[in-house]
Amino acid sequence: MLFKILMTLLFVQAPQPADRFVTVNGLRIHYLDWGGVDKPPMIMLHGIGRVAHTFDHIAPHFASNYHVMAVDMRGHGDSAWDPKGAYLVEDYVKDIEGLAEQLRLRNIVIWGNSTGGRVAQVFAGLHPELVAAVISEDVGPERPTQVAESVSRQLRQEDEKGWASEEELLAQLKTSSSRTAEDILLAYAHYGSKKRADGRVIWKRDPAIGNGFVPTELWRFVRQIKSPIIYVVGGRSTIVPVATQDELKKALSQAQIVTIPGVGHYPSEENTAGFLGIVDKFLSVKFGTEK
Repeated sequence: MLFKILMTLLFVQAPQPADRFVTVNGLRIHYLDWGGVDKPPMIMLHGIGRVAHTFDHIAPHFASNYHVMAVDMRGHGDSAWDPKGAYLVEDYVKDIEGLAEQLRLRNIVIWGNSTGGRVAQVFAGLHPELVAAVISEDVGPERPTQVAESVSRQLRQEDEKGWASEEELLAQLKTSSSRTAEDILLAYAHYGSKKRADGRVIWKRDPAIGNGFVPTELWRFVRQIKSPIIYVVGGRSTIVPVATQDELKKALSQAQIVTIPGVGHYPSEENTAGFLGIVDKFLSVKFGTEK
């Protein structure tokens, strides 16, 4: 009963975006459109195994100044699965290229957390003429072997086992992400899951996405970024070590690196107010949009 009440409050009180689709590279890609086509575009890209709706708690904050579009990357959420299992960072980038071309997007603010942040960096390096600013949330140019193997193993285990119900899934998320507000986890559990044929609840994703979660080195793209870029790092996270931060400062004179103490791999979820304050200040320099 409590779960149903929470779901009702989530849908009644929260602003709701429009569901949109584009077909790129033979795949139907879903994105959430928060309106404002006359404003500068802001593309939001989620992490591995996540969905566009995991930005629901922050997208409305930017919708007054930007045309916010949160994308379900290929193989995730309501986007199509790639029949060849192509899920490298570069494959995701191709879809964003197609989306930007079809929608004729320019002066883009591109934001990604985790794997989405890698996609954002590569896109910005390949298309400096399209990108106005980059926000990379707790992720740099490198994915070491240990991280790749650990996450791939977790993806396989989750896809095989599943959960008895959405409530059970939410309970696990609350345990593993104790610093994240319940309404954020509720949206993730609801929009990011589906029922399997046997009734078990599983994540709404292609089991093959783990095939593309391999050791990765993207410096050749990152060094080509021309736009302002900010790396927001979680103080509890080890994903962007000090050595990498130092290298980023050398490679990109325009880069800002800000650490939020006490948070992990998803700073925008664990300390939303602090994160938004940092991003607002960063964007105000480029667009004059500080709240």
